[in-house]
Amino acid sequence: MQRRVVVTGLGLITPLGTGLEKSWEGLKAGKSGIGPITKFDASSFKTQIAGEVLDFDPLEWVPKKKIRRLDPFIHFAIGAGRMAWEMAGLPETLDDETAVRTGCIMGVGLGGLITLEETIRMTEHKGFKRVSPFFIPKLIGNMAPGEIAMIHNCRGPNTCVCTACAAGTHAVGDAMKTIQRGVADMMVCGGAETVCTATTLAGFGAARALSTRNDEPHRASRPFDADRDGFVMSEGSGVLILEELEAAKARGAEILAELVGYGLSADAYHMTAPDPTGGGFGRCMQMALDDAGLNPEEVDYIQAHGTSTDLNDATETLAIKLVFGDHANKLAVSSTKSMLGHMLGATGGVEAVASVLSIRDQVLPPTINYETPDPDCDLDYVPNQARETKVKTVLSNSFGFGGTNASVVFKTYQP
Repeated sequence: MQRRVVVTGLGLITPLGTGLEKSWEGLKAGKSGIGPITKFDASSFKTQIAGEVLDFDPLEWVPKKKIRRLDPFIHFAIGAGRMAWEMAGLPETLDDETAVRTGCIMGVGLGGLITLEETIRMTEHKGFKRVSPFFIPKLIGNMAPGEIAMIHNCRGPNTCVCTACAAGTHAVGDAMKTIQRGVADMMVCGGAETVCTATTLAGFGAARALSTRNDEPHRASRPFDADRDGFVMSEGSGVLILEELEAAKARGAEILAELVGYGLSADAYHMTAPDPTGGGFGRCMQMALDDAGLNPEEVDYIQAHGTSTDLNDATETLAIKLVFGDHANKLAVSSTKSMLGHMLGATGGVEAVASVLSIRDQVLPPTINYETPDPDCDLDYVPNQARETKVKTVLSNSFGFGGTNASVVFKTYQP
């Protein structure tokens, strides 16, 4: 019998607010977290909007002496991790016996870019002798799972996934497999990212990947809509606590959902564009369904990657049709990026949390700004308003630059 993996804790930090329920209520209400950039002067850029987290106070989540020693993406990881940890009803610090069976895997796309930019600016004026001894630890992605482990005494498997926009979903799937293999009984997993910086904006802008709808920020991210003109850069964190079923039951944990499937694939096609046949996306989704032992008809809802770019949205739609056949027309599909923007490495963790909440509350978050149908995007995208409906099985997709793909499947927990 394969070890079953269940979800017992969730944490969210998004442009809609710091805190699980605050962000989730905003998603269900169809609110947009996109606005003018405030964290640096973006007036000279073609794109001047982003999904910034504006209400996060690191003092509420991070030990005071560590705040200056950690990049903001690590602050986010710690904050969302603490939320999930508390929701799971776990002690602040694990005892030694539990600690060695508890690990952490986090997805990070770009890591400490804020620290990198600040350090480069400083060296231009003061020289390299002034570089902080904390520069490298603040910069590297694996400090996110490292710090979470140090706070809670998680001494089991500890890794960082760096697979661009698929990183958060890969982290969730890898954590599931770690538990199934018997290497751990509990895993903290998800993603964290703070990429609302000048160099990131310039880079994605140069690639013509970003929306330039500066006069209407709340309408800029419009996945699957015919008038979409690019994605909106964003930041945040989404973290889950996964446990082996019997271990969770033994400590009386509330079980929110079961994680049953994981798929991953490569397009092997292009640096930034998806395989236009949908083959890479499709293989990834099919692998997740096969891993879960599910038929396509058993899926109720797809939490889409849905970036609001021409190529991604059309290709994801095509891939869904390839995998689900006639059932594709009966599926609900939506993209929370329409409200949150694109958090790169964090997005898979955030969307995994939203998938579990959809099962918990039996409600589907909408795709807002869906106004003009696109002939190449003709599925049920839950347009503009949340939908209360029966939700038993959810598939969540993440696809990244380099042609890296990941999908996970959650189900209603049944004893």
